[in-house]
Amino acid sequence: MTAEMTEPDLVAGLRVVELGPGLAGAVCGQSFAEAGAGVTRGLGDADSGNVWLAVNDGKSRTTNLDEGLAAADLVIVDTTPSGASAALALIDRARSSNREALIVSITPFGLSGPDAEFTGGDLVSFHASGMGRLLIGQVEDPRSEPPVRAAGDQSAFVAGVTAACSAMLALAGDGPCRGELIDVSTQEALACMAVRELAAPAYGGPSQSRHRDGDGNGSTVSIIPASDGFVSISPREERQWRAWLGVMGDPDWGDDARFATKADRGTNWGVLHALISEWSGAHPKQWIYETAQDARVPSFPLATPGDLLSSPQLLHRGFFTEFSHPIAGLMRRPGAPYKIHRPASTRPEQPVTNAPQITPPTGGALGGIKVLDLSWVIAGPTCTRYLAALGADVIKVETTGRADPGRASKLHAVLGKSKRAITLNLKHRDAIKIAHGLVSECDVVVENFATGVLERLGLGYEALSATRPDIVLLSASGLGRTGPDASRVAYGTLIQCYTGFATLNGYPGTSPRVGWAWADPLCGLKMAFAIGAALRRRARTGEGGHIDFSMVESLLTTMPGPLIEHQSGVTPSGPIGNDHPGISPHGVYPCAGEDEWVAISTVSAVEWAALCGVIPGLGGCVSDGFETRRQNARSIDDGITAWTSVRSAREATLTLQKSGVSAAPSPDSTALFNDPHLQERGFYPLSTDMDGTNRGLPGLPWRWPEGERSSQRAAPGLGTDTDSVLAEVLELSDDEIATLRESDALT
Repeated sequence: MTAEMTEPDLVAGLRVVELGPGLAGAVCGQSFAEAGAGVTRGLGDADSGNVWLAVNDGKSRTTNLDEGLAAADLVIVDTTPSGASAALALIDRARSSNREALIVSITPFGLSGPDAEFTGGDLVSFHASGMGRLLIGQVEDPRSEPPVRAAGDQSAFVAGVTAACSAMLALAGDGPCRGELIDVSTQEALACMAVRELAAPAYGGPSQSRHRDGDGNGSTVSIIPASDGFVSISPREERQWRAWLGVMGDPDWGDDARFATKADRGTNWGVLHALISEWSGAHPKQWIYETAQDARVPSFPLATPGDLLSSPQLLHRGFFTEFSHPIAGLMRRPGAPYKIHRPASTRPEQPVTNAPQITPPTGGALGGIKVLDLSWVIAGPTCTRYLAALGADVIKVETTGRADPGRASKLHAVLGKSKRAITLNLKHRDAIKIAHGLVSECDVVVENFATGVLERLGLGYEALSATRPDIVLLSASGLGRTGPDASRVAYGTLIQCYTGFATLNGYPGTSPRVGWAWADPLCGLKMAFAIGAALRRRARTGEGGHIDFSMVESLLTTMPGPLIEHQSGVTPSGPIGNDHPGISPHGVYPCAGEDEWVAISTVSAVEWAALCGVIPGLGGCVSDGFETRRQNARSIDDGITAWTSVRSAREATLTLQKSGVSAAPSPDSTALFNDPHLQERGFYPLSTDMDGTNRGLPGLPWRWPEGERSSQRAAPGLGTDTDSVLAEVLELSDDEIATLRESDALT
């Protein structure tokens, strides 16, 4: 049996101070507050809006900033939308009070590089990262559907979560973080949501076109109509496809040669989607979802965030937290996306003097930590990528019969860096013994098997903690390991549909789209944060624990605004593209190159006046207020387009930024790779690939050279390190390893 432990135990006693007006800093602070830290907000404006109320719940305000800074273990600086100088001034302010605290800085473009002084809020940072071209997937007409930002301040949420992850891993032990500075660029944090695309130029590959060709990934995951809405399905594996045909009553066309393989289904997706839709349109979405899941076909209804407020699964897990809204009274907001379990026999927490410590050799902040990585695809490998980059010895476990699908693309080249790879046939009892032997030498285990699989293998938390009592096990799943829906089959893209993320993004009047795999890399950051918090607690108490991580809950933590609006009776507005209800102009504009765009945002009257000084024809509008600008939005956009369309995106950006207007290109992966700013910041560090070639692959979403490995190893081949790991970690002889191989335990 296990007993649940509340999250606030994890980093109790940690003192955090937030400085600056940026939302990302508040999001970062919220991650620490949810984990039990004491978070103090520096002097500043009162909460403005539902999102701010949600992310600041549980924090305190200070009346003596110097005193708060002097006692802080971590200072979070976020001066967004201002550039580096404003952040550096606050960093100096913090240093004058406390030279020992770790500082994490969040700015639109980082603290160094030729674009460091560029300003940028949500729209500009999002598009500068390249994500605007990927978010909703390929489109029929790129001209009529320009690159688009994610709704709901996602730039701030991703940057804030990134800052929290980096700082938590730095604070995981008493390592080399005292007095250090971590530099988080919102542009880079968002760019790292798409590392496969970022890696393409290093291999000579082209950037992904925004124009839809083929099935638009529909044969992998798609949205189909129901009689009362829409439902998402993902029968991507052949066994799932056969089961899906059974759900539909085994239609005659199921044997059509045009749909025989996944490749065939992709080639003929237009015809196939019409056939599926004809069937699905006659059935309710909840029935399709439940029937598909009963057949082990990944499927979820397309929902809005507010729909999940009544979810039996989330209510069972106690995900939502009540807080006091100044107007509406008690309301619910998202809580932490994980639960912690530990053996029921665990004694009350007591500080220990001989707890395991994270030693900080030159190999990085997590040097000395060993991780057994049983995860695959994106979320888990993203999490362990960060652990490996900061010095942890990550041992990736696969089987020759079912290698990580990331190996089929450039994902593994990035996410597998600095890891070791072994093969184990976990259906073989000797392989299970080897796994337990490795666990006895490890500090962390990461897995994302379907619920119940690890236990059936004899590798559940009870079994692992018997082998290593202080082990930290992180189990990631779509909806969590407890609750009535714990066994549901899920992928990250389906989670985007179920949580309502997919319904918020895109343009008005367009059909819902699954879009880019957004949830997985976001979850990877939050998973790494949870592991860092658990390691810090273990260093304090000597106890491990089982982290039960939910992807649904993780994505919902970035959508407090729609959740609160639903409780206030506000009807969901649907996608609004690049528009913003409180900022105008606020959009992307075509430039001289093919499918080349520049994002422009004027938050203040000062920025509007600066824009009027640049764009011919707007000079007479300089005194127009926001409402007037909204009424004249079309003519203003036409004037801006006439100016941008004869310039490159870079030229337009430089002119506007120099004049005091927030702007940035919306680049593809090739343009990002060649960006002088990112190159100077070392965002594409050279590393030796598996074939011995030096390539510029995307680095980390933060800059902290002192905490990283001195050198990054190439991603390993399948099972490359099996013999060396078994010999080094378990001290097995060559003969013993040969015997295991002959028995198929190492396949």
